[in-house]
Order: sequence, then C-alpha cells, then structure tokens
Amino acid sequence: MKKLLLRLLILFLVISCKESPYPGYSLRKHNICIKLITIGDENKTAKPTDFVTVDIAYRTMNDSLFFSGRRKFQLSKPAYRGSVDECLSLLSKGDSASFIMQADSFFIITLQSNLPSFLPEGSNFKLDVKMVDVQTLKEYNREKEAFLEWIEDFGNYEKVLLKQYIEEAKINVAPTSTGLYYIKIKEGKGKQVEVGDTVVIHYEGRFLNGKFFDSTKKRNEPFEFVYGQTWQVIKGLEEAIGKMHEGEKAIVIMPSEIGFGPKGSSTGIIPPFTSLIFEVELIQLREGLKK
Repeated sequence: MKKLLLRLLILFLVISCKESPYPGYSLRKHNICIKLITIGDENKTAKPTDFVTVDIAYRTMNDSLFFSGRRKFQLSKPAYRGSVDECLSLLSKGDSASFIMQADSFFIITLQSNLPSFLPEGSNFKLDVKMVDVQTLKEYNREKEAFLEWIEDFGNYEKVLLKQYIEEAKINVAPTSTGLYYIKIKEGKGKQVEVGDTVVIHYEGRFLNGKFFDSTKKRNEPFEFVYGQTWQVIKGLEEAIGKMHEGEKAIVIMPSEIGFGPKGSSTGIIPPFTSLIFEVELIQLREGLKK
C-alpha cells in the first residue's frame, strides 16, 4: 500500500508541475524549480517552526561544488516567494531533491550577505538537499532535554582534557566568553573583517594530541566565503576570523561547544565532544556591500 501511495505521489508531481526551462526540473508554485531525486520512507513534511536536519550542497549551474555539509536549523515562514524555507517545506523526511535558486535572493535576503565573487548578479545556482530528519518543536525540545542529561559526563571529560592541554602547553591568554583561545602569531596590517566581507583563508586543523585532520595548505586550496553567512564555518572559526585583520595569522583553540558539538562532524572525522586546534591565516579580504 505504501509503495502504491509513493507511485501516486510521483505521478501527481509530474502531472501538476509546469514545464521548466531547466532540463530534468519541474516548475512548481512561486516558480520553484525542483528535481526530485529520491522519496523517503516517511510522510513527515517539514513546516515552519519544525527543526530540520539536512545534508546540503551548493553548486554552480555548471555543477561546480562550492559548499557541502550537514546542518540543523528551525524553519521559518518564507521571507519571499521561492525562498529556501518554502523549498524545504516541499520535502518529507528521507526525500532528496535539487532546486534552482536565485542567487541574489538567497545570499542577500536569506543569508543577509552579498554574493560570492564567482556568482554574477541575477544568476542562479543549484541547492541540493537531502532531508535527513524533521522534528516538531515539541519533539526537538524533548530530545534536547534527554540528550543533555545523557551527555553531561562526556562534556565534563572534554573539559578536563582541554584544561590539561592548556596547562601543559603553558598558554597564558585568557579565553573568550565562549571558551575560545586566540593566540596571534603574525600581525595583520590590513583591514579587520566585517560581516559581508569576502575572506580567503588557509587553515590547518588538528586534535589536542597533534594529529592533523584537515589542511587547505596541503590541498593547495584556500577556502573562500562571505563572512557572516549561515552554514559556512563552525562558530569557533567564525568568532576567530572576526578578530582578524588581512594578513594576520593565529592559533585558535576551541571547545566542542563552538566546534562540532556533542554529535561530531557529519563525516565522522571529528568525534563528539572534541576540542580542536586551528592555525588560521587570513590571506585576502575583499570588502562587502555595506547596509
């Protein structure tokens, strides 16, 4: 019976959607262009106030990937027709789809930033989404309460390890209110980062035991993003980069609260409750649009 319902749903989508200018994509209400890739097992559609966990990827119209990751956030009422919130409300748990998004609206209105340098004004890009989970606000709060009780001991253990590292490394700088240790090792002579600026950074990430887990230098691929955008970097890196001037280099030590948190990274490389060390260099800054 369930398989029959799924087939009927697919048929309904095909019949009800108008022709799209993009091959393989269907045109929905408010000019939303969607290509449904897979249908999940659960008919649990996301709606405003729900918390969604999504695997997302941003691609240019030529399918060049410029961001991917897993994010969890609360859906809001659509700020404009065809917004990402409205697009996600078309999906149920387990669904995956690709959307053609207006770059100007997404970055300027949704992310409250300016366009990445490689996306021209008036252009589109592809937003690929897999709806990993959908939770009501009540379900989210219930899970959060139970989870916080369960993980309390793990969080305390991490704090002990981080304290021991700080003492053994003889780090004498005071942490910020979030627990971030920022150690400047090279002065920056340029402008300080502001929200909306495009920054180009090199970074190397390692664990407290010294083992490296990522390096843009080894890949020879500097990371470029618009500072202040949602879903770009973890909170600890965002806080650190906000302190930097162009040309500056620093060692950053952060607890998991502003790193990858109690669940670790979506790739599994960073375990839960893991403090991290980053060496970050701000190699270029381009001023963004000011409000």
